[in-house]
Amino acid sequence: MPDAVIMEGITKTFGPKVAVREMNLRVPEGALYGFIGPNGAGKTTTIRMIMSIMFPDSGRLSVLGKASAVESKDRIGYLPEERGVYKKMKVGAFLRLIGRLKGMPGAGLDAKVRGWLERVDLADVYAKRCDELSKGMQQKVQFIAAVLHEPELIILDEPFSGLDPVNMRLLRDLFLEQHAAGRTVIFSTHVMHQAEQLCDHLIMINKGNKVLDASMEEIRARYDPRTILFEPLDPGAAAAAVRGLQGVGSISATNGVLEASLVDGAEPTAVMRRIVEAAPVTRIELRRPTLEDVFIDIVSRDAGSEADEASLRASLREEAAAGARA
Repeated sequence: MPDAVIMEGITKTFGPKVAVREMNLRVPEGALYGFIGPNGAGKTTTIRMIMSIMFPDSGRLSVLGKASAVESKDRIGYLPEERGVYKKMKVGAFLRLIGRLKGMPGAGLDAKVRGWLERVDLADVYAKRCDELSKGMQQKVQFIAAVLHEPELIILDEPFSGLDPVNMRLLRDLFLEQHAAGRTVIFSTHVMHQAEQLCDHLIMINKGNKVLDASMEEIRARYDPRTILFEPLDPGAAAAAVRGLQGVGSISATNGVLEASLVDGAEPTAVMRRIVEAAPVTRIELRRPTLEDVFIDIVSRDAGSEADEASLRASLREEAAAGARA
């Protein structure tokens, strides 16, 4: 299968700061890739280089078989991190303009614009000025602008930022629909559970470095479950009974649910059996590591020492909350 995007040895600096370092990346046509990592990791810089908004200092880049996105612009749809519409234009006129700029014929364009507005619950804003819309409404209008011309490659930078849960789900379903139609979709987010739910393949970036490039299937196979969650009838007695069991490392408790970490080499099924024998439980299960767990594990190993896990988790959650408020 051909590659929609190829990056070989791409580096981008801003003065002394290295924003992206020696990035090697291939995104096959028809794939759904997520770029994940904390704010400032280099995700948006990478996307802007793919879009030819900025250019790398070194390395080779190919987009849809061309040397730059400029040569393939009518085949690409882009929702930038910095939202922006022509504020004084009416919504219908704005979308028709974008369609024409992307090479769409005038015949049938207005009907297509109206159809898309109806699909995103904005049928009544066609004749309103863009600056009369809320931020969430403007974001949906921009999404329409990105996909109206049925591009082969769709790039969405932090597409869910600032959306309420209902519109987040709507937008998610729409871009999954675009992917199901055979289009290549790349989106970036610092909210890792979103990527975990949606992506076929993940690129994890930290401090300008690609630290993970794998399918969700590979990630799940690589990071075996190493934690057992169980809900005992008597949490206090159960914690004492389980703490000394073979294969159990640390024990923690949250709202009556205990979490037992496994020591290296322990076989999860055997440890679960020992826990059930040692303490009556109403529920017991293996907890798969989340992408947040994977990220913290990789960052800790790359740092060459035990990173402050609590601080890393707090930082990621603070960024996610800030994104939801934006």
